[in-house]
Amino acid sequence: MRHLLSCFTGVLIFCAGSVFAQQSPVVVELYTSQGCSSCPTADALLAELSARDDVIPLALHVDYWDYIGWKDRYAIPAFTARQKGYAAALGNRSIYTPQMIVNGKHDAVGNRPKDVAALIKAHKAVPTAVTLEISRNGGMLNIRASSVRNVGPTEIELVRYIPQESVVIKRGENAGRTLPYSHIVTDWNVIGQWNGQGSFSTTARVTGNAPVVVLVQGSNYGPIFAAARLR
Repeated sequence: MRHLLSCFTGVLIFCAGSVFAQQSPVVVELYTSQGCSSCPTADALLAELSARDDVIPLALHVDYWDYIGWKDRYAIPAFTARQKGYAAALGNRSIYTPQMIVNGKHDAVGNRPKDVAALIKAHKAVPTAVTLEISRNGGMLNIRASSVRNVGPTEIELVRYIPQESVVIKRGENAGRTLPYSHIVTDWNVIGQWNGQGSFSTTARVTGNAPVVVLVQGSNYGPIFAAARLR
């Protein structure tokens, strides 16, 4: 396994009128589709990861399986583009489902729990270079990051997701099944740029009760240096 460049050791914070951010999460992105017969096992594994406070699981539904007869209601073309961006950054020749990407740095087949568990464990063992704190007061999200060394150009990303939902699949490879899905990403936006040294702060407007995730990620699909969640 290649040397892990980074992972995240979060900071538990509390501010008046805000909620808690989780501590020490490892980000696991699952690229999945309702039209993929190999994906339900990976979807179930992602749901199991939700029981862990040290992991932020995120399901990104892609659209390239829609042509076989069932359109995934959660599929967003931008998630297919993100997966392709990772493929280029990680030196992979192709994209596939189910694929899990851990902290933006390493990938594994999403229905191989031992491989995924090994990557999570490896990333948790690496000291962090970036500290991230977030708090929410009503419709305003406050974000503060700092680094102990220069990690290079980064993006500050804001992610929202649906905690869980079940879907009746009527056509395609999973026809006739009612499948549960969790951590279904609905929005993934870059809300700031940071040079990766010293300290950084910004604010963002948020609405609704959906969980809020903030990532500090190296530019051009680099490693995820820090993550925090409010839910």
